[in-house]
Amino acid sequence: MKARFPLQFYVHHVFLIHSLLLSVKAVPSRPNYIMYLTGQHNIVPNPSEVSSVTHVALAFMRSEIFNQPEPHEWPLFTTVSAARSQFAEGTVIMAAIGGWGNTDGFSKAAKSDKSRALFARNVRAMIEQTGADGVDIDWEYPGGNGEDYKQIPNAQKAWEITAYPKLLSAIRLAIGPSKILSAAVPGLPRDMLAFTSTTIPSIARHVDFLNIMTYDLMNRRDTRTKHHTGLSNSLEAIDTYLERGLPLAKANLGLAFYVKWFRTDPNAKCHHNPIGCKTALMEDPDTGADLGQAGAFSWHDEVPPELATSFKLALAKGVYDDVEGGHYYWDPEEHIWWSWDTPEAIERKIAKVVQTRGLGGVFAWGLGEDAEKWVHLQAASEAIRNLSSDGGGVWGAEERSEL
Repeated sequence: MKARFPLQFYVHHVFLIHSLLLSVKAVPSRPNYIMYLTGQHNIVPNPSEVSSVTHVALAFMRSEIFNQPEPHEWPLFTTVSAARSQFAEGTVIMAAIGGWGNTDGFSKAAKSDKSRALFARNVRAMIEQTGADGVDIDWEYPGGNGEDYKQIPNAQKAWEITAYPKLLSAIRLAIGPSKILSAAVPGLPRDMLAFTSTTIPSIARHVDFLNIMTYDLMNRRDTRTKHHTGLSNSLEAIDTYLERGLPLAKANLGLAFYVKWFRTDPNAKCHHNPIGCKTALMEDPDTGADLGQAGAFSWHDEVPPELATSFKLALAKGVYDDVEGGHYYWDPEEHIWWSWDTPEAIERKIAKVVQTRGLGGVFAWGLGEDAEKWVHLQAASEAIRNLSSDGGGVWGAEERSEL
């Protein structure tokens, strides 16, 4: 006599098998080495310089496009085929959707089963029509603390915390297990509103990996100086995700190929210890608007003329903080705090975070931002090669899984 089981039994086991297959696929045979290629700096070096890159995320397509009933165009600064020709054969080429400030489209998409299905169906259509190997979801930030956090209180976005994994689930269902699905996620614990011990296991079931933005860890909302992409703060970010249930192989460390600066309070006694020194007021307390007391630029950008003298001093006199881990300089004349990673700092960070924790790999924002000397790219590539040759971490056995 055959045993009879309810429909829910079969649905549950089909979903379990699907999740296990995703888990096996998520463990790479070599570290993930991901580059965001941006419209602001659409520059790619010689093929030999990017031969180790495993994934490229083209940033960005706007999220609201995917809420249209039947979109037929997928605006992007380049094409998937053009990008594919610039990298080694087999490099995964993805389309990144969203980015800083582009949140309304995601919020609308996440509202209901119907809106999530429409968004996901359009993601699938985009992949099919562009030839992309997958999609990277850059919703910054579900649950609140985004660019509009002063205009729209976090309480009004609390529903997004449970809706976010549902949107990822709908996308995964639409694109299938063979396409890559990733997401860029906050690096500051204060911003991880949608990434809790309850939601992360669900999120992890649907994504191949999370790109943890371990940069901009100091921003205009802060009132004391710290390293914007420092070692200790990066470890704190990574460990928070791991403690909340993210598998090691699905955690990628973020690298910043750019420089940040912040004005300090001229009355603060930063001479004694510039780390942790009081900053100038950097954002409007009521609106959250940028007050022009902080900024950033890439290695490919022209240094703003008003900052050129101070930055020249920073490059000549900058030092590495062995306690918190980060390269910095405080200019006592201009009262400017500079924070950035040197090639040596990048190599140290990859060894001490990715290798020590056994993470899935790294990603950088962004490739063209390091033109035209490419020294930070070269440092990251060398560190990744060292990880691969060491045979440690989660790599070296394609058949391994987290089962």
